[in-house]
Amino acid sequence: MINLIDYVKANGNYVLEEKKMNEIDDMIFARISYMPFKYIDMCANETIESIATKMKDLEQAKYIWADDKPFLQELGKAKRYKDIVVTDYVEILDNSAEKQFAAITISLPKIKYISYRGTDSTLVGWKEDFNMSFMENVPSQIESVVYLNDVAKKYKEDFILGGHSKGGNLAVYAAVFCEDEIKPKIKKIINADGPGFDKSVIQTPEYRKVLKKIETYIPQSSVVGRLLEHEEEYQVIKSNQKGFMQHDIFSWEIEGDKLVRIERVTTNSEIFNGILRDWLKNTTPEERKDFIDMLYEIILTTKATEVSDFRIDTVKKIGQILTTYKNRKEEDKKEIEKMIKLLISSTIKIIRESRRNEKVKWHNQASIRIHLNKSIHMGVFIWEEYQ
Repeated sequence: MINLIDYVKANGNYVLEEKKMNEIDDMIFARISYMPFKYIDMCANETIESIATKMKDLEQAKYIWADDKPFLQELGKAKRYKDIVVTDYVEILDNSAEKQFAAITISLPKIKYISYRGTDSTLVGWKEDFNMSFMENVPSQIESVVYLNDVAKKYKEDFILGGHSKGGNLAVYAAVFCEDEIKPKIKKIINADGPGFDKSVIQTPEYRKVLKKIETYIPQSSVVGRLLEHEEEYQVIKSNQKGFMQHDIFSWEIEGDKLVRIERVTTNSEIFNGILRDWLKNTTPEERKDFIDMLYEIILTTKATEVSDFRIDTVKKIGQILTTYKNRKEEDKKEIEKMIKLLISSTIKIIRESRRNEKVKWHNQASIRIHLNKSIHMGVFIWEEYQ
């Protein structure tokens, strides 16, 4: 089965006027915002071909995902995509505000596609994601509205808003809270495995007004795309990866001009969703904030700024984390332990309920316990070795 890169290779000779835009194009344009624009000199009106040329010699490490580099180079060669103009590039990384935001505007025949980037490889980007568990809105969501309001005033065309992961969440949020005169110009909103929202957003009349415009896609073992609250229907897409790696949009299978649908999400996706919902139900926003902030502070003592930094001196960094935790005030350690115990309690509860309802076979539960035990034993081993 083919993926996004294969699709570009196979359909690159059909310009958009010859073969109309489809849902695979929606995914392609959602992904373009992930390209490492900050490493090149972005002019006011770049084409996909010119961007690909400028990025051709960038080292692989500068791309967020391994497939992004070959993906961009194929787009740059394809008749269908190479002459498409990209404008209004914005990228903001603010550690103090815990904000990670990026967006571009893609000029298509008679319509503009605003592509919001999801979480990048920075720790602050991941921290902002976790902040969604206790904040009604996070800084990148506010930024997404500002971006749409500004861009919509510059152009007369209608808009498609789209994004993958957090980018999908930003696309929906921007549509909900943009200025009223802009809303009729929004023709559809693409959410590719993006998280949901706090109930305070879901219950607004503004959200209800755009609900029918939202097209949400999640892989069969979706984790990210089932976080928080969703009201819209979603399409379940077949991925050739397993577990969390299905979040990789390049793993989503394509047949013809459509993503391959399957009937429902996996049992493991249901279990994870149940665990998280139960944990959220049994903790307050204040408790979650303190817990996440403390863990983040502990991680920052390693001097890491990106997730990839943990590939270097991994054991040493884990040792630093454990030492920092050991030296925390007793009340902090008790709070962290309390939240972890609540998470374990939710895990046990949901697995037991699943077993009672015959939704999960015993070997899956045994597998979960084995992985938990292995993780605990590995942590103890690393701690002892580091000491």
